[in-house]
Amino acid sequence: MTDTVPDRTVITATLSDQWDALTRLVDGLDEEGWRTPSALPGWTVFDVLAHVIGTESLLAGEPVPDVEVAGEHIHNEIGALNEKWIVSLRPLPGAQLLAHFHEVTTRRLKQLAELTPEQWAENVPSPVGMTPYGRFMRIRLFDCWMHGLDIADGLGVRIDEGGLRAETAFAELVFGIGRAVVKGGGAQDGARITFEITGPVVRTLHIAVIGSRANPVENLDGPADVVLTLSSGLFARLRGGRTTADAHLGEFTLAGDIELGNRLVRGLAFTI
Repeated sequence: MTDTVPDRTVITATLSDQWDALTRLVDGLDEEGWRTPSALPGWTVFDVLAHVIGTESLLAGEPVPDVEVAGEHIHNEIGALNEKWIVSLRPLPGAQLLAHFHEVTTRRLKQLAELTPEQWAENVPSPVGMTPYGRFMRIRLFDCWMHGLDIADGLGVRIDEGGLRAETAFAELVFGIGRAVVKGGGAQDGARITFEITGPVVRTLHIAVIGSRANPVENLDGPADVVLTLSSGLFARLRGGRTTADAHLGEFTLAGDIELGNRLVRGLAFTI
């Protein structure tokens, strides 16, 4: 799959809307609410928003805090980097963290508006390697959208998981799905797979395995060997490593090669 340069107006607007959505989730929480465990190991609701602040602060050019970090949930250098921002912000009360969030995201929106078209299209380092800056900002939207789910799940509240923000973020959930099919699901050469994603983001994803690689295709060249049907919310949480298929038995269906389907639904995670 080739990287493209997403439309700046769309990405900037959806990022702004997503940051507003995060504000609505946490606005008015008392300190106990802020310190509620989120869906992510080792992170509270406070920590999730602090992580978003940290990433946007880094992109705004701020230096990484010089603090010591530790924890079983830190698995690599990126995890340690993320944790430095969180640890540095943890002493703040929740209301002050939210004010800092507003300040940082306002500054970031101004920076994005001032980029030239050439800067928006320029290849830069990102979590998926070198990619156009605009695509990197779509990854930022995806990350913030997923963290909205993390906060909502931690607080036990329901949110609208559809709309333009979700539709745009879903591009990052679909990107790289072939690797999960082969590496996580163990699909073999010639396998034909269909994911029926029922909503609120509706997608039909056809995956064809050729050799050791699997790629989305518009149409399969024959009947699917397995059809996995599930909601977009469950698909997102499985892809994001937030939950397991075994915790949601009865919320997805498999048709065809059940053994392959069971491997697929348990091997979707690509990030945690």
